[in-house]
Amino acid sequence: MEANFEKIISFAIEKENEAAELYRGLSSRVQKQNAKTMFDELSAEEVKHGEFLKSMTEKSIPNLKLEDVTDLKISDYLVDITFKPDMDYQDILIMAMKREESAVKLYSDMSAQVQEPEVKNLLNFMSQQESKHKLRLETEYDKNVLAED
Repeated sequence: MEANFEKIISFAIEKENEAAELYRGLSSRVQKQNAKTMFDELSAEEVKHGEFLKSMTEKSIPNLKLEDVTDLKISDYLVDITFKPDMDYQDILIMAMKREESAVKLYSDMSAQVQEPEVKNLLNFMSQQESKHKLRLETEYDKNVLAED
């Protein structure tokens, strides 16, 4: 299990770092202060996820509490958007939502592939954390994009 565990953790840390960098970049691109704050907070949370994962060893996986996270499913009906420097706020939110949707699926798929209960629980916990980010972005989209129509 050790090699499998090490690969999973290393891969997850890389994904968390990529997400933190994405949100730092998005924060610098938006004009609305509440959007900057949201992206800064999401970046900080992704950094914390990476640090949390770095602290993991096979022997130290805590018994993580899983909870249900509401899924507004807004991103389920949107098309992936490729980053462009001149993206508007709606497109930025869509790109971020789709990224979180992919992260949820990635962790869920990885969880389905492992047999070890502790590793499965860790991956489900990470999926839950990304679901919370997706919910936050979907809520922002609902309030500030859909409500404007």
